Amino acid sequence: MKLAPALLEEWLREYYFDTEIDIGSSGVQNFSLAELRQVVDISEQELNGVVFDDSPTYGHPRLRRAIAEQWGNGNPGHVMATHGSSEVIFLVINALLRPGDEVVALDPCYFSYRNMAEAKGCELKPWRLRFEQKFAPDFDEIKKLITPRTRMVMVNFPHNPTGASVTAEQQRELIRLTASVGAYLVWDIALAALTHDSPPLPDPHLLYERAVSIGTLSKGYGLAGLRVGWCQAAPEVIEQFVHLRDYTTLYLSPLVELIAARAVEKADDILRVRLPQVQTNLEILERWIDQHGDLIEWVRPLGGVTAFLRFRYVSNVEDFCRRLAEERGVLLVPGHCFGSPDHVRLGFGGPTAAFQEALDRLSGMLRAESRDGFLKQTSSSFVLNPVHG
Repeated sequence: MKLAPALLEEWLREYYFDTEIDIGSSGVQNFSLAELRQVVDISEQELNGVVFDDSPTYGHPRLRRAIAEQWGNGNPGHVMATHGSSEVIFLVINALLRPGDEVVALDPCYFSYRNMAEAKGCELKPWRLRFEQKFAPDFDEIKKLITPRTRMVMVNFPHNPTGASVTAEQQRELIRLTASVGAYLVWDIALAALTHDSPPLPDPHLLYERAVSIGTLSKGYGLAGLRVGWCQAAPEVIEQFVHLRDYTTLYLSPLVELIAARAVEKADDILRVRLPQVQTNLEILERWIDQHGDLIEWVRPLGGVTAFLRFRYVSNVEDFCRRLAEERGVLLVPGHCFGSPDHVRLGFGGPTAAFQEALDRLSGMLRAESRDGFLKQTSSSFVLNPVHG
């Protein structure tokens, strides 16, 4: 299996740890252990009682039960706990797909879905979210993409990086289309709780027997470093993942599982801490974009904590993001990491004061870029149009 470069991870590896302010990531502000213990009430006695034994392959019963009761049908037999959602993606693609299978996937999408399916030898058919259509999913298009040869449909709503989503009625339509050909529906629900104008969608695993929902404590719950994810699916589907896990991670740490179980049990308490901050930051972002409408184009996200922007006068987005990181200490993710080189992913899930400061630094650089563009226009014998005029 020859995997394509993981462009997003390469970018974050280069700049995530060396910039002062992060407005490129796609999750809420991460908790410290002390903060988390206060919110979900983990005692020192509980931590001291952890024994570093082996753990069950499917995950500790308490953690699986907590996930099933919080988001599923209450049956822990439908849950497998994993090392982040990345492990689930690896297991799903390698256990359920075969070379030559037809796979329909949202585009842009997280690199693991696309790159792993292609490395497996599958035929990938992109379901494109287009800026010109306000990133609204085109259901006329997917009706043409799904065929009797389709083995899997892969989506994530709310969507990273665009913030697009679907209605409950559209979710049912997507399930109907997938079920009509008997395909698997893999639905990344990492951002399910982070909706702005409508209630969260139901877990697709509850609606379709061949659905696999993929969740994580990273994006909406501020526990990226805990590295805990899960999938919910029919038991006979989950059973197909065990053989691969025997050759990779085996199981989770008992310490991680204790913290994760309590976080899942108290998930609503965690959200009550972070959601007001997300809403405040989104309002700040809206005002900021209104003030810079001559420089920026955007579609207001329906969910998640990212917006997929376009800068009107920036001719080389990747170079701009590099200079923003190296000269102004701000992490922004260029769209080439998602196959969309004219865009940037801007995250608004972090601390509010730092977010405001990062926008100020970004404003300064955008203004400088626009002045440079104007000078080039006036010193040239031809008119240089904006990139997205």
